[in-house]
Amino acid sequence: MALPRSQARGWVKAAKMAQRRRPAEDTGGPPSPAPGSQRAALYVHWPYCEKRCTYCNFNKYIPRGVDEAALRRCLVTEAQTLLRLSGVRRVESVFFGGGTPSLASPHTVAAVLEVAAQAAHLPADSEVTLEANPTSASGSRLAAFGAAGVNRLSIGLQSLDDTELQLLGRTHSARDALQTLAEAQHLFPGRVSVDLMLGLPAQQVGPWLRQLQELLRRCDDHVSLYQLSLERGTALFTQVQQGTLPAPDPELAAEMYQEGRAVLREAGFRQYEVSNFARNGALSTHNWTYWQCGQYLGVGPGAHGRFIPQGAGGHTREARIQTLEPDNWMKEVMLFGHGTRRRIPLSELELLEEVLAMGLRTDVGITHQHWQQFEPQLTLWDLFGASKEVKELQEQGLLLLDHRCVVGAVVKVSQGTLTTHLQTRERGLRCSWEGLAVLDSLLLSLLSRLQEAWQQRTPSSVPRG
Repeated sequence: MALPRSQARGWVKAAKMAQRRRPAEDTGGPPSPAPGSQRAALYVHWPYCEKRCTYCNFNKYIPRGVDEAALRRCLVTEAQTLLRLSGVRRVESVFFGGGTPSLASPHTVAAVLEVAAQAAHLPADSEVTLEANPTSASGSRLAAFGAAGVNRLSIGLQSLDDTELQLLGRTHSARDALQTLAEAQHLFPGRVSVDLMLGLPAQQVGPWLRQLQELLRRCDDHVSLYQLSLERGTALFTQVQQGTLPAPDPELAAEMYQEGRAVLREAGFRQYEVSNFARNGALSTHNWTYWQCGQYLGVGPGAHGRFIPQGAGGHTREARIQTLEPDNWMKEVMLFGHGTRRRIPLSELELLEEVLAMGLRTDVGITHQHWQQFEPQLTLWDLFGASKEVKELQEQGLLLLDHRCVVGAVVKVSQGTLTTHLQTRERGLRCSWEGLAVLDSLLLSLLSRLQEAWQQRTPSSVPRG
C-alpha cells in the first residue's frame, strides 16, 4: 500500500516548518536525544509584532496594548506545567521565537529561563537564542537580552535591498539591518545567525548574489537561506493573484539557491541542513533537536511540541499544539496551568515518517544507530536496500545508502589476554550534495517505501513491546 502523494506532500511541508538556530563542536552536530529520554529543547513563542509582513501567515498579532506582566506569568506557568508533565529533567536549549520576541522585555526572557533552571536543569552553556528584527533590537536592548541569559541571536534581515524590504513589508532598511548585525556581532561574537530570502517577485539572480556576497563580508558564522512561499491569506499572495505583482519564477529561485549554496561553500560554510549553513562549528543546536526528532516543549500561544507526557502516565509521544489566540491562551493557562488545545498521539509509523523526513534534511542524514533508537527491528537496509527507486536515486547520485558492516578489527593485548574489537562503519541513509537541493522529490518515494514496508511486516518478524 503506497503512501498517498497528498500525505507525503504533507510530510514534506511539515519538514520545512522546522528551521533555524547554536554552535556545536563536533562535525556531525550535537548528540541526538534518545526517544523517551528526560531531555528536551524548549521553544517559547512571543506572539506580537509591530506590523504584519506581506508574506507572513504565522501566528502573530498586532497588539493595541499588551499586559506583558500577565503574559509573562502565563509563560512561566505553562513552562512549569509542561516540564512537569513531560518528566524532562534537562533542557538542552531554549529558543524565543515569534512574532518578534525582541519586542518583549528582557525581564520576560529572564523569568522563563529561571523557571527552566528551577523546574529542570538548564546547563550554563546551553544555547539560548532570541529572534530579533533590526528595528526592535538596538545595541543597548541586545545587551539587556544578553544580561537576561540570551547567548545567541537570529536576525531576520531577509534582504539588503530597500525596495525588496518594502515589498516584504519589513519595518527596517538595509542600513538598519547592517547596523544591528554589527552591534549583535560585537555583543555575541560567533553566535549571530542571519536570514536571507530568495525567490521574490521580479527578483533576479545576479543582484541577489551580490546581496549574499555583501552579507558574507559582514556576517558571522551562520546563514539561513529561505525561499519565499506565497501563502494564501497574505498581502503578497493577493497582489500576485490580482496581477499587481509578477508571480515568483521557480526556475530563477532554484538557480539562486544553487548558486547561493555554492558561494557559501566557497566561503567555508558547511550546508548542514537544507536551508542552513555554518562555519567554525556554528551549527544550530536547538533546531538540530527538531531534525533529530528529539523531544521539544512548545510554550506560548500557538506553540508546537513533541514529547511523551510521562507526568500524566503516558507512554506515547504526542504532538501538542497550544491555543492560538493570546487572550484565550492566557485564560486557559490561568484555569488549567497550560493552554494545550490539541493533543495528537503519534503512531509508530508516524514517528518514523518524522524521523525520515526530518533527518534527511541534514547532511548527516540518518545513521543506523539513530534509526535503531526509534525502530530496532526494521533496519534502514531492510527498508531501502532492495528498493528499485532507491537504487535509481543512488545511481543518479542523489542518495547514499550504506550497509552497516565490519570494516576492520582492533587487537589489544592486556595482561596476556588477546581481545579483538570489531569496528563498524556507522553511516546510514543520507542525501548527497545534489540530493539536498531536491529533497522534496526524494521524500515522496522514500516515505511511500516506508509505508509499504510497514504494512508488510509480520507480527513474528517485528515484535511489539
